[in-house]
Amino acid sequence: MVFGPGVSIVDITVAPLSIALREPFVIATGRMEATRAALVRATLEDGGGRRATGLGESAALPPVTREDQPELLHLIATAATGLRGVTLESIDGLDRLLTERLPSQVARAGVEAAILDAAARLQGVPLWRALGGAEAPALLTDITLSISDPERMAAAAVRFARTGFSCFKVKVGRDWRADCASLRAVAAAVPGARFRLDANAGFAAREALALLDTALADGLTVECYEQPCAADDLAGMAEVTARASVPVVADESFRGSADLDRLLAARAVGAVNLKLAKLGGPLAALALGRRARAEGLGLMAGAMVETRIGLLAMAHVVAALGGVDWVDLDTAFLLADDPFTGGWRVDGARVQLTAEAGLGVETR
Repeated sequence: MVFGPGVSIVDITVAPLSIALREPFVIATGRMEATRAALVRATLEDGGGRRATGLGESAALPPVTREDQPELLHLIATAATGLRGVTLESIDGLDRLLTERLPSQVARAGVEAAILDAAARLQGVPLWRALGGAEAPALLTDITLSISDPERMAAAAVRFARTGFSCFKVKVGRDWRADCASLRAVAAAVPGARFRLDANAGFAAREALALLDTALADGLTVECYEQPCAADDLAGMAEVTARASVPVVADESFRGSADLDRLLAARAVGAVNLKLAKLGGPLAALALGRRARAEGLGLMAGAMVETRIGLLAMAHVVAALGGVDWVDLDTAFLLADDPFTGGWRVDGARVQLTAEAGLGVETR
């Protein structure tokens, strides 16, 4: 991606982005009732005086992220004062600028996405094309089932199946025996369902393998197993990877290039989960995705609990990568409201990016 001559940052603003969830989002380490994000608007101007405003989302998910919404709002508002008026000459220059001004990866992700959205709008091309992608094929996403009792999880799965979802990302990690009961209930309620297990770092290796072995013995189709063990338990992750018949995906263990080095050295995983909030934005996600793939690892595209804004930014990275192995860009469908329009066409689990410039999304 290149910036045109004389492109500069006119303004960056930030506001709370809190949208209620239809049901509580419950994982092994936490619970959310609403998004806890910051909505970023970045206005750029080119040398000819044309302006464009882009949107970005900095999404917190405590305790997965150290930052929560109030801190994000403060960090971005403070950084904005030093970003106004800066001329953008290159991607490397933008990277250095944001590294200096925004040490928080979560805060940076929203600011970077908004700047890139605005820059692509100035160029008149979709962001995925500005990032080097050749096309934007349709993406098939899973849908998340939060930790709950088996009956509620099965009922939720049936509702989602009626709208076109057949692959379920099931949150596990608190009690593997209870998790097995929930998986059986979902499988019985939705015959032919496919599963992606996500323990959010909740298990020791022995428990993680007990759950997986039981699920496979029950005849479930398990596509992958995300973060079965604690973020720093690479030995446990490696044990699960060595013994599991499905790919193990690093999420909490993978927050940047140094983590990728450690994962590869430990032979701890077969894939990594790319998320803008933890990696610092589209540019890092794209670069790390390419590197991980070159190292023979699979790729998942994920998100925190995000609105359409954050999911679209990640989806454009997926298109720039030429696709990924597993798409987990579903949290906008778990929200009680959607204050945005444009950017994609959705048909059940099928998500198709539109051809508008930038992210193609606007506020209602």
